[in-house]
Amino acid sequence: MMNGIWAGMMLAALGYSICTGRGAEVTAAMFAGAESAVTLTVSLLGTMCLWSGLMQVADRAGITRGTAKLFSPLLRVLFPGLKPDGKAATAICMNLSANLLGMGNAATPFGLAAMHALAEERPHHGIATDHMITFVVMNTACFQLIPSTVAALRSNAGSADPFDIMVCTWVASLGTLLCGLSASWALKRRK
Repeated sequence: MMNGIWAGMMLAALGYSICTGRGAEVTAAMFAGAESAVTLTVSLLGTMCLWSGLMQVADRAGITRGTAKLFSPLLRVLFPGLKPDGKAATAICMNLSANLLGMGNAATPFGLAAMHALAEERPHHGIATDHMITFVVMNTACFQLIPSTVAALRSNAGSADPFDIMVCTWVASLGTLLCGLSASWALKRRK
């Protein structure tokens, strides 16, 4: 459905540009946009590879078990009944760690692993459990302690102080996380 909407919007814009005589400008903008997209992807790729590699090293070195112990009081409250040393809890902890560091891209593999482990534990196939919903909310509206990705983007754009957004990021990410968890909790209670 979304592919059709996007394709329709692009075709409408292209048709309008041809009808108004601005086809050359649109073509130039398309190529400039493609070039900047490739540049952005390559610049973020290094950061993502670095953090993904560090997370793998941490996992193999046993740091994930320490992180799981650190997050276990929080996990007990948010995910009651989840085994603290299970695959799901470990993946959730690593996902939270990566999100705290502002590395949403590096958190994705751990998020997928956590959802897969949570899906294995659910009693009814095809129905999301409360743990799965809570995790999706936490992953989507994650609290960022260090907004690394945004700082990297700001640095690439020429910002003199790419980390001057930290306090705003803390307020915004904590607010969205609390709102999301509150809504999840309220809807869970209604059920």
